[in-house]
Amino acid sequence: MTIDSGDGRLDRLRAELREWLGEHRRPSLAGMGEYDLEREVWRNPESPLHDDFQAFEQASLAARLVCPQWPAEYGGRGLGELEMAVLAEEFARAGMPRVTRGMGERLAGPAILAHGTPEQRAYFLPRVVSGQDRYCQGFSEPDAGSDLAAVTTRGVVAGDEIVITGQKIWTSRAHLADTLFLLCRTDPAAPKHKGISYVLVPMKDNGITVTSLVTMSGEDAFCQEYIDGARAPLFNVIGGLNNGWRAAMTTLGSERGAVAAVQHLEYEEEWRALVARARELGRDTDPLVRQDLAWAYCQVHVMKATGRRVLASLAAGGRPGAEASLTKLVWSEYHRRLGEIAMEIEGAEGLVRPPGEGYPLTRWQKTFLTSRAETIFAGTSEVQRRIVAERVLGLPKSS
Repeated sequence: MTIDSGDGRLDRLRAELREWLGEHRRPSLAGMGEYDLEREVWRNPESPLHDDFQAFEQASLAARLVCPQWPAEYGGRGLGELEMAVLAEEFARAGMPRVTRGMGERLAGPAILAHGTPEQRAYFLPRVVSGQDRYCQGFSEPDAGSDLAAVTTRGVVAGDEIVITGQKIWTSRAHLADTLFLLCRTDPAAPKHKGISYVLVPMKDNGITVTSLVTMSGEDAFCQEYIDGARAPLFNVIGGLNNGWRAAMTTLGSERGAVAAVQHLEYEEEWRALVARARELGRDTDPLVRQDLAWAYCQVHVMKATGRRVLASLAAGGRPGAEASLTKLVWSEYHRRLGEIAMEIEGAEGLVRPPGEGYPLTRWQKTFLTSRAETIFAGTSEVQRRIVAERVLGLPKSS
């Protein structure tokens, strides 16, 4: 099932994308994810794939397919939600990763668009599109738990700068970034959700020490930052001093809404890969395995239908709300269970790491280990259930 339109607008876009992908598709990059591109290719000039990636990136920039949802004056194409879904479908159909700008595109960019001044938008957004600035998100703190408003990182205005001191944790890809968008408390006397500012902080030679946190899957995707007097111009404060909560909510809403509409695409590919693995191991005739795979297939289509509802809401001008919470709950719990199914299919082989230096894991071992964290980050399953119960089902608030 694909997105379609009675006015032909989306059909024309789909045809354009198929022609462009047919011309510029790089088989060497097929099947790679966004993080793989960034870690193994974009940031690694020694990679044998680096030249292919650069050619594909330049072609994407020329076609305005990097941050295509942004207005044309900032380097995008002004694509709407339905058009972005068509784009995601066509890239998935071609087996190609879209050149993205990570958190700069998905998280910081929407906040700058919604709350930045015209001068801030004109300066920061084209730098994201070009790849000149690479962002990471500094929201979580060691002592704040899941309470975003409990930030204690301090920001003190000194002339035309803001000086920031504190600590952030569970920051994705900070070791690959050069700009940290963070929340800091600039008015400690204000109520909890007030007195918070949203600041874009340069990371190089600026009093920020980054240490990697190796997860149980052997990856160093998360980091911790020690911030000791880092400085940023007041120009880098988005939404104004002490008014960062609104910008933060835009960032979080963009994260949940963007994922909801097209999440099923990667899970369709993953399901097909797991079926192929079951056949390879001769497990596809086991009735219990077949039942589990049938359940997974149905869940992927549930996600597809739910994503369509979220997409329709976004296209009509709505904002991600309880529907996005429902989607987060469904996909994260699904993926946790899929990891368990994969390990059951793998059998004894799933208990042994493959040979090699470092901490090598198979695809399905990584899925099993990382999928548990997916039920926690970006809102735990318990929080999502409470949102759905109160805002969708109208149940009384829990005490």
